[in-house]
Amino acid sequence: MENIRELSKGERLDWLRLIRSENVGPVTFFQLIARFGTAAKALDALPELARRGGRKKPIRLHPAGQAARELETLELFGGRMVAACEPDYPAALRMIADPPPVLSLRGHAQLLNRDILAIVGARNASAVAIRLTRQIAEGVSRENIVIASGLARGIDTAAHVASLAGGTIGVVGGGLDYPYPKENQPLQEEIYGRGCVIAEQPLGTVPQARHFPRRNRIISGLALGVLVVEASPRSGSLITARMALEQGRDVFAVPGSPMDPRAKGTNNLIRNGAALIESAEDIISALESIRRRPLREPEQPLHPLFDPAQPAEQELDRTRPDVISYLSPTPIEIDEIIRLTGQPPSVILTILLELELAGRIERHFGNRVSIAP
Repeated sequence: MENIRELSKGERLDWLRLIRSENVGPVTFFQLIARFGTAAKALDALPELARRGGRKKPIRLHPAGQAARELETLELFGGRMVAACEPDYPAALRMIADPPPVLSLRGHAQLLNRDILAIVGARNASAVAIRLTRQIAEGVSRENIVIASGLARGIDTAAHVASLAGGTIGVVGGGLDYPYPKENQPLQEEIYGRGCVIAEQPLGTVPQARHFPRRNRIISGLALGVLVVEASPRSGSLITARMALEQGRDVFAVPGSPMDPRAKGTNNLIRNGAALIESAEDIISALESIRRRPLREPEQPLHPLFDPAQPAEQELDRTRPDVISYLSPTPIEIDEIIRLTGQPPSVILTILLELELAGRIERHFGNRVSIAP
């Protein structure tokens, strides 16, 4: 990560172009910045890197004009873009393994660097859970803690409404201008004025299923900890809880009746070590000790991105077939590939970078990769 500083207009355009270019995800973005120093130089290098990874047709670089229009449209909408190296970017989010290189935001950016509790849960939440969520969110807000959630139905909505006065952050899965669900448009408009709404996707993006795990890792990454109020065994809220643990965050859960399927996920979290929460006082007490200590490092930190001395091309050519042979449709940890090949991390990370830019592999949460379908 670069030193914390404001980007120039030209640099911001280059950052946006790079992350919007074909096959460039957050991890790859920061590897490219670490390797080449600037987004402009990384953009120049993309075609050759993709070719070395086995790509036959030219990689698509995001057009400068399109990036400029996105920034202009965002400003007209009342929002702005903040890059991961800039002061307004959430410091806690910057610490995760795959932070969004740029975020679109509208509202009060200072909330992003306050102490934050994420509250998530079932969309079809019970009346009891909604009431308890409101009580907890109100109580925590009074202690100068901001509430973050995903602007979904049910628990998310209850958490946002109850924390409007104290500060709330909505993290959306699509574009900043696309309320989802539509019924929450008035709430989102109110958060624009009284809180803050952030998005990783460009304006106008309609939320799709693949966007929500990425949205969830932002919700957990912003926060000191994540409170799950209700969650079925296959709930997206449990994905948020898992990501929180991978990011070194604390997980809290509200217990529920064994007869209610919406309580199975939270009861299982408690069974596996999540702190049991029954009131605002419980969570305030738990957060007090967290606020006094620095955030823990993620359980699976990335290797140093690149050594100062780059691997020789002959070394990469010699190792690439071995790396490809270890890949399959089942995700494998990058640590395991390094162990199996016996090669330095810089060699393996460079090969994986080239393969990803060629569209031949996919990255997964937990520092894992697989062959692209």
